[in-house]
Amino acid sequence: MKAFYHIVSLLGGLSLFLYGMRIMGDGLKKSSGGAMRSTLAKVTDKPVKGFLLGLMVTCMIQSSTATIVLMVGLVGAGFLKFEQTIGVVMGANVGTAITAQIIRLMDVQAGEGSILYFFKSDNLAPMALILGIILIMFVKKRSADVAGTVCMGFGILFVGLMNMSNAVSSMSGSLSKVLLSFEDNYLLGFLAGAMVTGVIQSSSAVIGIIQSVASSVGVSFCAIFAVIIGVNIGDCLTTYLVCRIGAKPEQIRTCLIHIIYNVFAAVFLFVGIGILRGTGVLNDELWEMTLRSGGVANVHGLFRLLPAVLFLPASGFFARIAEKIVPDTDDEEENEYFRQLDMHLISNPYLALAESRQLIENMAAMASKNYQESVEQIFNYENARNDRILRNENLLDRMTDSVNQYIVAVAPYITLDTDNREQSFQLKAMTCFERIGDLAVNIAHNTDNLQKTEGKFSKSANEELKLITMVVSDILELTGDAFHLSEITLASRVEPLEEVVDDLIEELRERHLNRMLKGTCDVQCGIEYQNILVHLERISDQCSDLAVYLLGMTDDNIHGREHQYLHNLHHSDDEEYQTRFHSNYLKYHHMLDEISAEE
Repeated sequence: MKAFYHIVSLLGGLSLFLYGMRIMGDGLKKSSGGAMRSTLAKVTDKPVKGFLLGLMVTCMIQSSTATIVLMVGLVGAGFLKFEQTIGVVMGANVGTAITAQIIRLMDVQAGEGSILYFFKSDNLAPMALILGIILIMFVKKRSADVAGTVCMGFGILFVGLMNMSNAVSSMSGSLSKVLLSFEDNYLLGFLAGAMVTGVIQSSSAVIGIIQSVASSVGVSFCAIFAVIIGVNIGDCLTTYLVCRIGAKPEQIRTCLIHIIYNVFAAVFLFVGIGILRGTGVLNDELWEMTLRSGGVANVHGLFRLLPAVLFLPASGFFARIAEKIVPDTDDEEENEYFRQLDMHLISNPYLALAESRQLIENMAAMASKNYQESVEQIFNYENARNDRILRNENLLDRMTDSVNQYIVAVAPYITLDTDNREQSFQLKAMTCFERIGDLAVNIAHNTDNLQKTEGKFSKSANEELKLITMVVSDILELTGDAFHLSEITLASRVEPLEEVVDDLIEELRERHLNRMLKGTCDVQCGIEYQNILVHLERISDQCSDLAVYLLGMTDDNIHGREHQYLHNLHHSDDEEYQTRFHSNYLKYHHMLDEISAEE
């Protein structure tokens, strides 16, 4: 029964360790904001730079799995090719060894008069917890909350370690026998390390347990080297299972690189140790050397670093192996516009919103394409084109549903005001482009109705429609460019042009009404003509809405007051607005006058 409580104590300590590591990692990730993630997205194709970046980021967030999952998300989002992530994966493997170096603080031996006494784990843990709770509860700043979270995680981690160490001390005899059994059976040690890591899902936790044993009773190099190599394999298997779910071929290759590299690293380490042992370089004294916590940390770090340095130049070779195992699949034609948004990124709003914005840009392109197709139907009707318009509209609806669900899924992870504004803007932009697509389909339906009744517009009506559809095409292009570039100057040009569209449509209505009264255009054609004008005007209105939402992204005087802003602008003497309005008015009304002169 006593052994049972010792095991419970060990598992309790392990639970605190894992929870503390998670809290600390979450805090560090929050503190990095979008900067770290945008840096990851700019990784070049040079493996050395990727290696250093992976090393640095994993040291910061204390989790190689988190780094690799993020890389998988970047590949899925199209920010990176999977070849660019190979160096990062290797760097992440090395960076995770930093946790073991932190844990070695448990071995600090110093008197009260020494500065090192401060770094003893039983002093550092409570101080970190006290500082953390003060920052969280009494300092009302976001930066203090983040720092407090990191401190709390650090403190909980060490409390868990101390609990594990106490439990291990009580079980020293049994654990020593287990480790002694690995001295003559390296395969058993390797499998034990891989399996335990696979179950616990944290290489740092398994190494922490070994360090706790080392601190209490000491461990020999020959007993634990195979276990540590197994831990590395178990760690990559866990990452693979996490990343593999719902992944695309390129993402699966990124996950696979982690396994391929670690398998090669394990073979290299076993062969290298065998050669060193056989040649006498690794003599009996080193082979049977007793290691404490710091020694285990050093062996673990060395086993992570040496293979990475050796195999970094072979990253292209690893890429070819992954491509052989996971070949490309045939993409559907529609994938040019539509792809599933990567759920691996939702905990990283900066990257997740960048990906959803990309799909909204594809929505903008699809809506514009359908508009052009619908306009072409007016002047050159084809049944095949009509089917294409409806197919595109279905795709646009799927994009809308996908983006909407994804942005909602990202919402719980948003902490920064900039990300919050981007999320709100994207939801509005998505709605605008979806409605533009619907209005384009409505125009196609109006044209289809004319075909069924064999109705035709007069020459004047056709020329006027060519003009107004061209103007709407101009405002659509201007709005799309403003959205794509997030360019405020372009966005400010939309509203003056939208007002000109309204004036033109009002005049075209009057002209067509006169034609109907004169009998040069029948009633059915007149209804469809008027309906097309209504849809064109509403497309222009959607462009206006999107542009003013974009202006509000950077201007607090507009944000949340968009309609009031437009009302004030229309009744103001704003020089830039008036100049652009009159310039557009003269340009397009001159074209309309030329049409009238030809009648």
